[in-house]
Amino acid sequence: MQAQATPVKVKHGLAAGPAAAPQRADWTIDQGWDNYTPEQHAVWKTLYERQTKLLPGLACDDFVEGMKNLPMSADEIPNFENLSEVLMRKTGWQVVAVAGLVPDDVFFEHLANRRFPAGNFIRGAHELDYLEEPDVFHDVFGHVPMLMHPVMADFIQAYGKGGLRAQSLGKLAELARVYWYTVEFGLVQQSEGLRIYGAGIASSFSESTFSVQSDSPNRIGFDLERVMRTNYRIDDFQESYFVLDHLQDLLALAQTEFAPYYERLNSGPTYQPGDVLPTDRVPHRGTGSYHRERTAAAVVKV
Repeated sequence: MQAQATPVKVKHGLAAGPAAAPQRADWTIDQGWDNYTPEQHAVWKTLYERQTKLLPGLACDDFVEGMKNLPMSADEIPNFENLSEVLMRKTGWQVVAVAGLVPDDVFFEHLANRRFPAGNFIRGAHELDYLEEPDVFHDVFGHVPMLMHPVMADFIQAYGKGGLRAQSLGKLAELARVYWYTVEFGLVQQSEGLRIYGAGIASSFSESTFSVQSDSPNRIGFDLERVMRTNYRIDDFQESYFVLDHLQDLLALAQTEFAPYYERLNSGPTYQPGDVLPTDRVPHRGTGSYHRERTAAAVVKV
């Protein structure tokens, strides 16, 4: 029996919802590093140690390299100022603390200016494998190592700028799918095989192995319009993962003119997460067994 997924709500693209009034206009807060308790540092240690043992052979080389070069260890929750100092020298990014999910326009504005908003809170020891919204482990462990890579650094900034445009055009849902299937749940082909670069996978103990090793999900070659037409799951493992041939392919995405795509998306189909199309390039067609069993179990329970 496979472990239950660790659902993580994306912090933009219709998922942010209503939020509390900010302390500051940009919704940032002080990280409050000195306020973390020994118990909270212990939760970080548990999460960090089990992921760093698991990810070699599953995460892409660039993720592993980013981890090595950051001031991050099992001993304590990282200090955002220390992370930002290293990031600024490498790719011009910094990490800013927020209390939780932020409005879409605020999120995009931060990304467009190479500021990554990270939750300053950490999940409790009783919820290691369930996450209602992104915490400091997801945001820092999952995202920051890839921000050390110039390609990902440029892509996420471009996404922030594109998000502000998409919001004004009413196309935020379609653009959010690009972020979901790349930055959060993306896989990339390496010479040794499929590897993780998406933060939603890299920060999830159970989905790390599922995404790369399970026979259940589909692995489909990345195609921008296909991705923009495809819904995703926030409540369980993904039914399909989209695979880049090379991480450098994100450079082309960052330079893409999205207006023609938005025009075409005004008509035509929307695909469900488990759909496989005749036109897809499919490195691996999944059995669908995991989600089929989950659906059957839910029916029996009812």
